[in-house]
Amino acid sequence: MSKINEIFKNTSWLLISQIITSIFGFVWIVLLARYLGVSDFGIMNFAISFTSIMSIFIDLGINTYITRDLSRSPELSQKYIGNAIPLKIFLSILSFIATLVILLIMDYNLLSIQVVLLFAIQTIFLSMGWLFNGVFQAFSKMKYQAIGIIINSSLILSGTLLLTYFNLGLIAVALSYMVGSIITLIYLYNNIKNKIVIPKIQIDLDFWKKSIKQAIPFGITGIFTTIYFMIDTVMISFMVGNTAVGIYSSAYKIITVFTTIYTVYTYVVFPLMSKLYKDSEDLLKISYEKSIKYLIMIMLPFAIGITIYSEDIITLIYGKSYIFAGDVLKILIWNVLFIMINGASTSLLNSSNSEVAVTKINGLACLVNVVLNLFLIYYLSYIGASIATIITGVIIFILMTYIILKNKYKPDKSLIYGIVKICVSGLILAIILLILNLSMWIALPVAIIIYLIGIYLTKSLDSTDKAVIKEIIGK
Repeated sequence: MSKINEIFKNTSWLLISQIITSIFGFVWIVLLARYLGVSDFGIMNFAISFTSIMSIFIDLGINTYITRDLSRSPELSQKYIGNAIPLKIFLSILSFIATLVILLIMDYNLLSIQVVLLFAIQTIFLSMGWLFNGVFQAFSKMKYQAIGIIINSSLILSGTLLLTYFNLGLIAVALSYMVGSIITLIYLYNNIKNKIVIPKIQIDLDFWKKSIKQAIPFGITGIFTTIYFMIDTVMISFMVGNTAVGIYSSAYKIITVFTTIYTVYTYVVFPLMSKLYKDSEDLLKISYEKSIKYLIMIMLPFAIGITIYSEDIITLIYGKSYIFAGDVLKILIWNVLFIMINGASTSLLNSSNSEVAVTKINGLACLVNVVLNLFLIYYLSYIGASIATIITGVIIFILMTYIILKNKYKPDKSLIYGIVKICVSGLILAIILLILNLSMWIALPVAIIIYLIGIYLTKSLDSTDKAVIKEIIGK
């Protein structure tokens, strides 16, 4: 099987799972937003954001490090997995204790503490699952990761339907998330055991030290990245209140649907780039250039359409009580473009042993993001948080582009020409939609036709792109 077909096969599995999860997630988020109300919905999202920040201390970059190394040396799987499991259990205990201490110090109410701790337990099981998913990525067996994702989302949706029907409250929401992660972890472990290697617990302290040392750049990057993505919700909770969190989070939940495209890309392409760094630097450069081009081509029309119809989308999904989230959505949707571009650059640098540069860039960006949030949330509430997020994304883009332009993976000028052509197609789409002023449902099919015509007329797809498409469809 060629590399392109292998990529397409794995991407297809993950994309299908992410589409299913996005649909299920859309349903349960709408149900929970309407069921819980703005305040309790804010508590739930605060808990998710807070425990996501704490989860980085469970991982410390170990998952990414193992994925990269096993992509290059799969024969070491027994040693890596056997040592990683007890190491992550030890880090999980420390993280849970730290979470409890912080909550007590911050003097949160009992309900908030209970919800956060339940989500903290869920995060522990999720983190162990991410370890197994990293192994599947290294061995190009994303099918099992994809099925695990579907199992988890199906269980959360089922739990949401039950708890809303029986009116079980916010605690039951956290429990449904936790049960989903436990059952998913059992499934992943069984497939690691049956399809790759039977894990044998090992406590090799020298290996632990070496792994942590090698993983630290990935871990620090994870800390900075998670803070960048999650700290705004936590800061809004501290500075404004749970209602503002509910408004901001409702828009952010829509954004996460589109970041699944980037997630699928990372799962498939990062292990491939790690292999190409060892086998073919020319192909590594090409894979980076094509990634940037395709990610922009996919995301740009979504960003344009959502900007124009943001209030309609928010009202349709959440109801009129969340109408103010429309302004948040039309700002945050543009950050998805930078997330995708920066994600491709991160994969390139991490796969080519330049993870320290990624760490430094994300560290600076994280600092800037926190400072911007302090000022902008104070004056503009959740709108300020949205502005801070997109400014940070632009800063990361500029710094990563600067680093890449200085090394041997500097993209060819053809990439710039390709991006310009795609942007022209997007501009044509935006102008026509604004002039026609169609209803959202009519605009959807019209936008697809206009954008595809624009891509064709600007010749955005070159001969290499067409060859890739032909190989994928088998012609």
